[in-house]
Amino acid sequence: MADAASSAAPNANRPHIRRLSEGTVNRIAAGEVVERPASAVKELVENAIDAGASRIEVAISAGGKTLIAVDDDGCGMTADDLSLAVERHATSKLAVNDTGTEDLVHIQSLGFRGEALPSIGAVARLGIVSRPAGEEGHALKVEGGKVSGPKPSSAAPGTRIEVRDLFYATPARLKFLKSDRAEAQAVGDVMRRIAMANPRVGFALTHEGRTSLRMDAETDATDDGAQLSRLSRILGRDFQDNVMPVEIEREGVRIAGFAGLPTFNRGNAQAQYLFVNGRPVRDKLLIGAVRGAYADFLARDRHPVLALFVEIDPAEVDVNVHPAKAEVRFRDPGLIRALIVKSLRMALDAAGHRASTTVAGAALSSFQPGAHAGHQPPPQRHLMELAARSFAPTQGAGAPPSVPGMEETSPLQHQNLPKDLAGFDQPAARVEETSADDLMDRPLGAARGQLHLTYIVAETHNGLVLVDQHAAHERLVHERMKKALANTGIKRQALLVPEVVELGADEAAALADRSDELAELGLVIEPFGDGTIIVRETPAMLGDTDIQGLVKDLADEVADLGQALSLKEKLDEVSGTMACHGSVRAGRRLTAVEMNALLREMEVTPHSGQCNHGRPTYVTLSLPDIEKLFGRR
Repeated sequence: MADAASSAAPNANRPHIRRLSEGTVNRIAAGEVVERPASAVKELVENAIDAGASRIEVAISAGGKTLIAVDDDGCGMTADDLSLAVERHATSKLAVNDTGTEDLVHIQSLGFRGEALPSIGAVARLGIVSRPAGEEGHALKVEGGKVSGPKPSSAAPGTRIEVRDLFYATPARLKFLKSDRAEAQAVGDVMRRIAMANPRVGFALTHEGRTSLRMDAETDATDDGAQLSRLSRILGRDFQDNVMPVEIEREGVRIAGFAGLPTFNRGNAQAQYLFVNGRPVRDKLLIGAVRGAYADFLARDRHPVLALFVEIDPAEVDVNVHPAKAEVRFRDPGLIRALIVKSLRMALDAAGHRASTTVAGAALSSFQPGAHAGHQPPPQRHLMELAARSFAPTQGAGAPPSVPGMEETSPLQHQNLPKDLAGFDQPAARVEETSADDLMDRPLGAARGQLHLTYIVAETHNGLVLVDQHAAHERLVHERMKKALANTGIKRQALLVPEVVELGADEAAALADRSDELAELGLVIEPFGDGTIIVRETPAMLGDTDIQGLVKDLADEVADLGQALSLKEKLDEVSGTMACHGSVRAGRRLTAVEMNALLREMEVTPHSGQCNHGRPTYVTLSLPDIEKLFGRR
């Protein structure tokens, strides 16, 4: 008997599979769809857009915890529609195909799961009043999953949804919500993203009676114009002034939008707005493609500002991979990535040497009294004296008289440029016998001198330009290396005496393993004993360069890349490192010919508005802004 009892005990304790109650199922589903007030707002606003609304107004209290109210002027719902709308997996947004089943491939709407309203009703007090145009209105309530109604109700055409006491039916969820302010900010972010993708729809958002977002439907005749106008309203005037249009269409995929200049960047990726068929997404593929496109123009800890819209056949993208539809999966991810990179590179190329206007704004702000906390600005007269002591003027047409103790130069004195500026006597960059007044008509003006042997000062008819000579030359060398590698290969120059560079054993071995690839980039090296590398040839365009520093920096670069990537795949980083070592250094005195040659080459070189690390190469200060500094305006 004892044996029988002991053998039965395990069966008695074995867990049995059972169906969950409907209420529990609904609450679990609600947790997947409605994570916080912002999630509920997103679902309800997207429903309004799918209903054809041209105006959507949202009001929240306590960050959306106690109230979310969404009013729209969409198509409205009948009494029968209302009853079905709060049942799970009931939707009007899936077409039925020829076989009589719902089509989950060609999804044209933002919502389609039929979970939003029943999920919200399972964890909150939900009220809906709706009326189709020309018909009677009806109201319905859901509290903790229990439905009452619908019943006739007076209402304007469209739909009003109220969500009160979110998560009252699941109190544990309330503990994980953030402060009212943080939740309200999340709601605002959701509203802004949806508004960006729908410029023809008017939006409003109020929190505790205070309006935080209000914008009418855009009326610009063109879609691109309406899109830019809407983005500028949300992201500010700086966005409009510092972005480039993006557009490309291949194999049924269209990518459009606006991308920021490299010098218009942020410390994180929060200012990157990505959309697929009008749906705001945070997709790793898209974010990675953006980073790849800007890799040559930004430091690794800086991120571009942009808004990109991907339009694709719904059959080519799966929007059903995430309960909140925040992620998507493309059938051909390689095509999407390639098109994003290409479209952004085309836009960056078209920008030429432009630098963002925010660079000048930041420079002007630094001149304002009190801009540097704890330091009193020196009197203007002292500033002028300080500038005079560090300013190396040029002589020639329109130049000021020489200052005792300063090196005198003539803008036409040297027709053959020194070796470290080799290549700037190209036809596009050659400084002919041109008057300073004519040079002032050029975008970057006429060189007037140097500050601290580091910054070129140029004058234009409308103001002045300050150029970082090392950063600018670094970008020019980098672009020439890229062009040479793509066209004819980088020319090399043999060293009369090979240079021996001592590295660690692992570093030397890793660099030696990449010797063939480095040779394509113009650097010929060989292993030379344990932990030592010998350099026999260097890229000719670098001229006399610090070979020791160059090789050590490249060793660090190769170590960061690892063995998975070829140097050609990471050409931007590697050639950027070489360009840095082959550029005019800060502290090097330049003649007027050299300075003007540098300016002319910048004007015809793509991306010369920023160095290889994303920093601006020049700042433009307009004459009106300068006059404001001195109280003349």
